[in-house]
Amino acid sequence: MLIGPNGVGKSTLALNLAYQALVHGHTALFTTACQMLGELAALDSDSALRRRLHRYASPDVLVIDEVGYLSYSNRHADLLFELISRRYGATSTVVTTNRPFVEWSEVFPNAACVVSLVDRLVHRAEVIAIEGESYRVKEARERADQRAKKRSVARAEKKPS
Repeated sequence: MLIGPNGVGKSTLALNLAYQALVHGHTALFTTACQMLGELAALDSDSALRRRLHRYASPDVLVIDEVGYLSYSNRHADLLFELISRRYGATSTVVTTNRPFVEWSEVFPNAACVVSLVDRLVHRAEVIAIEGESYRVKEARERADQRAKKRSVARAEKKPS
């Protein structure tokens, strides 16, 4: 579990974990929560859903990126719970989130399985809390500072002596 604010590199770390799994001969799959849950929820037959759940349940390492960025329905929560339950204790699952676990009831409002979902995710897990400032905000501020300096220099050069 990688927990931290937006823009601190959780997705990059998760991608690197998946890459290292591949380098060491394991299977890995990287997906966003939105992509995976949307795909699973759109399936209308039980057999298609079982096949797709198997696709997500079978890799040695599954990375689910960006849990917490959007809110999901009870159906989405149930699907994620089903997947995590299938993988529980058998394979590795990496989840990135910008929300502490106590706020997951906001991500999956009214879902009865949230407590059990979090319980399975954190049991035997390494929970890594990443603190820091968003690199995107930092880079934007640095660009703004550079533009302000250039404008200041340009104004100084235009002033008559």
